[in-house]
Amino acid sequence: MANREAPWRSAFLSHIQQMDSATFTLSTLHPLDGHQVEPRARTVIFRGMWASLPDNHRNPAPRNPAVYTSDLPAITTDVRMEKPQSTMGGPVEAVFWAKSSSTQWRLRGRAYIIGPDIESEAAAPVRAALQPWMRAVGGADEQKDAWSWSRELTSWFGNLSPLMRGSFRNPPPGTPLTQEPEPGLGLGQEVEDVNDALARKNFRVLVIVPETIDQVDLSDPKRARRWNHRAELSESEVSWRTTELWP
Repeated sequence: MANREAPWRSAFLSHIQQMDSATFTLSTLHPLDGHQVEPRARTVIFRGMWASLPDNHRNPAPRNPAVYTSDLPAITTDVRMEKPQSTMGGPVEAVFWAKSSSTQWRLRGRAYIIGPDIESEAAAPVRAALQPWMRAVGGADEQKDAWSWSRELTSWFGNLSPLMRGSFRNPPPGTPLTQEPEPGLGLGQEVEDVNDALARKNFRVLVIVPETIDQVDLSDPKRARRWNHRAELSESEVSWRTTELWP
């Protein structure tokens, strides 16, 4: 269990909050026929740190008690899109350019997908992989039994706008316009119900476990600085080693 905040977390979140739009480039490996793979990169939106969504009075979903926080960046995604579909830790790289602070953040690690089966036995390896990186909030031990993975997933769905929730009722992304969508699918829908069956069928949260982080500060043209933050996992405890590098 991660028992102290990662040394990069505060600066990272501060830089994201200063961005006009919290977008970043996510790169993954896509399997082809045989044993070949090819890289895929796309622009995605940072949605927060897993297990520690900020308060949002517009979110109608029931919330978990404030038991955990984490150092795990996450996005929301449609299971029908070409993002890592393996739930078991596919390799990823995420690159953020924080213009206001002239800092580039490069996160390398593993991605895990959380879907409607997250409470099942089949998803136990996903829970086991993420749990060590979830840091218990002080004084919340007695509420741990009340914390639910599926409730957290619903909270992330509820944290989206009704129109964004409705995007999970879109026709399958990338299919021809000549292909008639299934009943209930269509563009421009707004979804108010956080348990909407059709939208929730396609909704996923992709959680990044950042094993190595490269932080490059270019705010001073004459004195650029660079740090490497490396995670060390031992006996289900996460610690970080930071090394300053030549830029």
